[in-house]
Amino acid sequence: MSKRPAVYPFTAIVGQDLMRLALVLNAIDMRIGGVLIRGERGTGKSTAARALAALLPEIEVVVDSPFNDDPARPDTWSDITTERYANAEEIPYEFAKAPFVDLPVSATEDRVVGTLDIEKAIQKGEKQFEPGILASANRGILYVDEVNLLDDHIVDLLLDSAAMGVNVVEREGISFSHPARFILVGTMNPEEGDLRPQLLDRFALSVDVRGIHNAQERIEILERHIAYEDNMQAFHAHWQPAEQSLSERIAAARQLVDSVKHTSNDLRLIASMMAEMQIDGHRADLVILKTARAHAAYEGRNHITDRDIALAIKLAIPHRLKRGPFADATAELDQVEDRLQEKREEIGEDEENESTEPGENTGENESANSKKKVSK
Repeated sequence: MSKRPAVYPFTAIVGQDLMRLALVLNAIDMRIGGVLIRGERGTGKSTAARALAALLPEIEVVVDSPFNDDPARPDTWSDITTERYANAEEIPYEFAKAPFVDLPVSATEDRVVGTLDIEKAIQKGEKQFEPGILASANRGILYVDEVNLLDDHIVDLLLDSAAMGVNVVEREGISFSHPARFILVGTMNPEEGDLRPQLLDRFALSVDVRGIHNAQERIEILERHIAYEDNMQAFHAHWQPAEQSLSERIAAARQLVDSVKHTSNDLRLIASMMAEMQIDGHRADLVILKTARAHAAYEGRNHITDRDIALAIKLAIPHRLKRGPFADATAELDQVEDRLQEKREEIGEDEENESTEPGENTGENESANSKKKVSK
């Protein structure tokens, strides 16, 4: 496999902490559903997306699979790999870097989803499938710059695949499917137009990035870029320990994330907050839970906390907000945490009231009645 060109190190990016964290959490759990990064030109959007790819741990892939099929997950295999190895005792595999695929704005539907050779399928009964961009991006990153300029239909296809984790191509009654689980990273400049609300909601997370105004941080950006351009190899060597450490942390969190626990009160808290914020639908609720679990795993914990939920809300709702008490998409995390604490207390009071509803035969009521009878 050809070596990927050197990119600016992820850990060398100055500031933009929320953007970097949103990308890392998607790397930990691709099921979150991607991130939309909105901001003016020159704020490091594309740099961060490309740098993330270098952090992704190597993956095991079935040899000769154009879909990066996972040898340990036969339930997700493409039709081709299933036909080849369904009854095989040993599956040939190799290690490969997680792919990074850059989607051009001019991409057509066939280029994105792939094409079926209908003539060969009808005449010879063979499924001849020409893989598209979704196949190449499986288990890696699909990057879409200026996503707001992409055809709405293509955006729909990308978001559907990112949500379902599979791409199904059907032509003339013949179908072919393959896994399409990837980190969808879309970047855009709002000055050049926005996405329709229906499409905005389909992105799991969103981050608004702005130019850094702190003079010292701007100097740091200049110094690092000069060092990078003067001696790229030395610059990478300097940041390699930090890159390796973060890569290992992501790999460890991937192993832990499915074990992260949540309580029924956590679910009530998330649902209650979304209802209060007047968020339409239920996609945000699920995104918040997945993001909170990924953040807990990132910090090495096997249970979520209110801090995880607050962070997830800050990442999941800015592009979904309507007018209301939380209409300010830049609400401080501390304010969200304060409201979460109030909600947590309300939920506790509600549970206490529910457990002592008038007419319910609780142990305390029985004890009180007994005392009354004895005192008569």
